[in-house]
Amino acid sequence: MAHFTLYSHAKGANGWSVVFVLKALGLSYETKYLDFGDFTNGEHKQEPYTKINPNGRIPALIDHQNGDSTVWESKACLLYLVSKYDTENKLGVANTPEEQATLAKWLFFQASGQAPYFGQGTFFMYIAPEKIPYAIERYKQEAKRVFGVLESVLADGREWLMAGKCTVADLANEAGIRHLLPDGSEKDFPHVFDWHKRTLALPYVAEALKEREAATQSE
Repeated sequence: MAHFTLYSHAKGANGWSVVFVLKALGLSYETKYLDFGDFTNGEHKQEPYTKINPNGRIPALIDHQNGDSTVWESKACLLYLVSKYDTENKLGVANTPEEQATLAKWLFFQASGQAPYFGQGTFFMYIAPEKIPYAIERYKQEAKRVFGVLESVLADGREWLMAGKCTVADLANEAGIRHLLPDGSEKDFPHVFDWHKRTLALPYVAEALKEREAATQSE
């Protein structure tokens, strides 16, 4: 049996941030892709999955080598993995209030700002049965605002968001970036674009994205 079972969706961004970390730490896992159906009554909204994650969202992670401990919400999964298994501190930060607060800041930024806006943008642009121009434009503008926040921070010459290295803060934010890179992003957000390319070049990210491509093609 693999160390972890990951419940996810092939096209969902947040589940792949967990895969980035699992691969970076060399942890074995089996992914079970849920059928979302029409998004309101798919497998993620029904038992037995809601017994694992009562919120009916992905991802959820089961640690079979820790009494089948279950973690859901992607940022909680990332924090669990680095706290318990990142013994060399590859993706974590120093255990000081300042560093931990900075990490929390970036994870909360992604969870409360980037993810909802990007998710709604993706829904209204590509999934919604009715095209609603106001909704599409609203979320496009919010996506640009988020890119602007990242650009303003990365413009000081840093390669990564914090700690002078790639951390789970970068991986969480990267997972959703690819879906809504705005037109002209290389020109309008050059530092974000360079950060994005650096992240894609990481071997474990590249490997995860190959896995994603295979999973989406098999749907």
